[in-house]
Amino acid sequence: MNQQSARNLTMFDLFARSWQRSAAVMDLRFNADGTAVAFAGADGSLAIAPLADAESPEKRIRVSADFGQTTIRPRKASAPPLTETAPLAKGTPPLAAGPTDRFIVASGGEELLNIDASGEIENTGIRLGRPVTALDHQAADGITAISDGTFLYLSRDLGPLNRLEPAADGGIEAIALSPDGLRIAASSADGLSLWQTTGTNHECFHLPGRPVSIRWTADSRWIACALGKGGVAFVDPASKRTGILPDFPAPVKSVCWSRPANAVIASGAFRIAAWSMETPPLIDNRSGALTTGRAGHVAIEQVAAHPLKNLVAASYSDGQIVVARIGSGDELPVRHAGGPVMALEWSADGHHLAIGTADGTAAIVTLPPQIFKS
Repeated sequence: MNQQSARNLTMFDLFARSWQRSAAVMDLRFNADGTAVAFAGADGSLAIAPLADAESPEKRIRVSADFGQTTIRPRKASAPPLTETAPLAKGTPPLAAGPTDRFIVASGGEELLNIDASGEIENTGIRLGRPVTALDHQAADGITAISDGTFLYLSRDLGPLNRLEPAADGGIEAIALSPDGLRIAASSADGLSLWQTTGTNHECFHLPGRPVSIRWTADSRWIACALGKGGVAFVDPASKRTGILPDFPAPVKSVCWSRPANAVIASGAFRIAAWSMETPPLIDNRSGALTTGRAGHVAIEQVAAHPLKNLVAASYSDGQIVVARIGSGDELPVRHAGGPVMALEWSADGHHLAIGTADGTAAIVTLPPQIFKS
C-alpha cells in the first residue's frame, strides 16, 4: 500500500486503536459474538473496547481512479475511551469469554461474575470461597471450569459446581477445555493432567516442566504445552504419545495451532518456530520444520495464529510485532518497538489483532483484507 498521504506514519499509527492503562495489561479475550474485547490489568481491573470502529481502516482507504494506487488517511479523532471497571481482584483477574457478548471474570479471586460488552456486571451465583487460579469456558456446551490450584471444578450453564479428583501433586496454574467439550487439561508440577468432563477418569502425562500455556487443536486431537525453560511438549491423548522439544534459546511462553496451515507455532527462538503436523516433531525438531519469518537478534515471546489464513502474529522481547506467512520468510511489521507484549490474540473472523503490553498499552489493530497478498 502507498502510505505517502499518511505523512510516513507507521502501520501501528494507521491501523491501531490504542489506549494507555494505569497498569500492565496481562491478559485479554474477545467475546463469543465478536462485538468486543476485554483487557485484564495487573491492578485487578477490566477494560472493554468495542470492535465496531467509526473510523475503521476500510472507511479511510482510497484507490486512485487514475493510477489505481491505494492510500489511507490518518484518523481524524482519537478512539473513544475504554469502558473500565473498578479493581475486581488484587492481581490480574482470571478471564474467559462467556456466552454471547459476556465475559466471565473471577472477582476477588473467589466468585464468578458475568460482564457484558457495555461493562454491566452480573453475579453468576458461583462462589468458590477460595482464590481462583485458573478459568476457562466452552461456549458450545456451556461448560465453565475453574481451579483453586488444587482441585478442578466444572459447572454446566453456570449451575452447581462439580469437583473433580485432584491431580497427584496439585499446583494447577493453567487449564484448557477441549473444543469438543469432552476433556479438560490442567498443568501440574509433574506435567499435564487430563480429565473427562462427563466422568471421573483422570490420567497424567509426565513432562519435564510445568505447562505455562495449554492449547488444543480445533479437532481436540492434540495438545501443545509451553514449558518455559523446558521447551515445548506435544500430547496425543488418544494414543498416549508425547513429544518434547527442549532446545530453545529462551523460555517458551506461548504456543498456538494454525488450522489453515495444519501447523504448530511456538515462541522462544530468534525467529518464529513452526512445524507441519503432517510430520509431527515428536522426537526431532527438524521434522516438519517450516521456515517462518526472519531471524532476529531478540527472542519471540508471544505467538497467535490467524484463524482463517496461513498467517501468524508474533511479538519479540523488544516489543516489535510482526505478521508472517507460515512457511515463508515474508514478514509484515505491525509495530516496531514498545513494551513487552503480555497477551496477543486474533478475533474469530481474523479481522482484528488485540495486544496487551507490560507498559499498560491496550490496542486493537484492524487489518483490512487488502493488506495481505492472496
